[in-house]
Amino acid sequence: MITSAALLVTSCNFQSPENIYTPSTPDQPGSASNPDLTPTPLPTRATFKPGELVDYLAQTGDTLPALALRFNTTVAEILSANPQIPHDATTMPPGMPMKIPIYYRALWASPFQIIPDHAFVNGPTSSGFNTAAFVEAHPGWLKNYRVYTSGKWRSGAEMVDYIAINYSISPQLLLAILEYQGEALSNPKQPPNKNLLGFSRRFWETPYLQLVLAANTLNNGYYGWRSGTLIEFEDLNQKFIRPDPWQNAASVAIQYYFSRIFSGDEYAHATGPSGLFQAFLNLFGNPWEDSFTLIPGSLQQPDFTLPFQYDQVWSYTGGPHTGWGTGEPLAAIDFAPPSEESGCVSVSSEKYITAMADGLVVRSGIDGVALDLDKDGNEQTGWVIFYLHLATEQRAPLGAELKAGDKIGYPSCVGGHSTGTHVHIARKYNGEWILADSVTPLIMNGWVTHNGSREYLGTLQKGSAIVRACDCGDAYTAIKASDP
Repeated sequence: MITSAALLVTSCNFQSPENIYTPSTPDQPGSASNPDLTPTPLPTRATFKPGELVDYLAQTGDTLPALALRFNTTVAEILSANPQIPHDATTMPPGMPMKIPIYYRALWASPFQIIPDHAFVNGPTSSGFNTAAFVEAHPGWLKNYRVYTSGKWRSGAEMVDYIAINYSISPQLLLAILEYQGEALSNPKQPPNKNLLGFSRRFWETPYLQLVLAANTLNNGYYGWRSGTLIEFEDLNQKFIRPDPWQNAASVAIQYYFSRIFSGDEYAHATGPSGLFQAFLNLFGNPWEDSFTLIPGSLQQPDFTLPFQYDQVWSYTGGPHTGWGTGEPLAAIDFAPPSEESGCVSVSSEKYITAMADGLVVRSGIDGVALDLDKDGNEQTGWVIFYLHLATEQRAPLGAELKAGDKIGYPSCVGGHSTGTHVHIARKYNGEWILADSVTPLIMNGWVTHNGSREYLGTLQKGSAIVRACDCGDAYTAIKASDP
């Protein structure tokens, strides 16, 4: 059996923007089966002089390092042009006017923004959405679809929710994609083609696994733009695409997603006003009418402890890597207890995982434990700490209220694919994965997380002390919570 968790490759191995276009009379949604629909012509950017100051309104989740990469400038130049911004600023306040020195790059893509970021993540604006009731109210084939995954049979709606919670992607967006490409909500007859969403990968032809690939691809685009590491890519026919610097993360994620499966007019239509945006609009209304702020300005992490007891020494076995899936987001890190054996082994009773902050357990199962720090009982809001690979025995149950340092479970190989006993931890805020090395870094007992040259590498630093990540478990990976 293949599940979405099998995509994990860790030491686990596993405000309405100025460019928004809203049609006055909604058209019928386009689809991959209607490529003859011509894309709507959209405006293009002017050519700017080197270093010319351009106007920019900060968008949710914007950071100076990512803006510098998108506009081909530097953080120092942005700070010089905006003296009101503190040098230690984290996230920018949405809607804040900025002047950004721009160094023109040719071939900028469409400025059309498809959906806001809050409509992309499985966050507050998806809270309360009843996927099962929505699917049942439509005549499409999804209501009768069934799939066996992660140990149980799931309906089409349950499949969508399962992928939505694991990848933390809005179930409404996943439904819009299924409708746009597969008429899952409108056509009672399921399309005969195996690769429903356009991904040609052997053994991944079913609608469920196609949606897993779609979710993983969307996250790679979203967090690549968020971090500034993805500022250009190619479509299916190797046509160069460089997203407009004013774009938002959700729109770039959708552009990147369609670039993996479409090209030419089909790509332009899918990413334009009468493509996926129109499908979303017809199903759920205009998401831009909700001005919810997903990531506020000056986001700060609460105090976290290391995820093991204060007097114990564990190994830092995995630097920043994916929170769930493959590739982005680089939101997670791994720790393993000391052991005389390698591989998936049992640990002694005192080597347990601890809560890193006070919180309420709002999810507990083979696919992870979610500790809700605002204790509102909703994983989609506020700060959440995600734990993976906790053993079934003595795992904190749903509804448990924990204090920092309380036992939350034991490290194991349970969940996904793991090469050895360990725990995988990551953070989310309002449903968005927060990158481990970012302007809001993952900090535990004063240890600050830094990326390495690739996934799973990297360091933890506290003053002059540095611990490097390695699954070898040598002396250089050892870390003790009480170390100065």
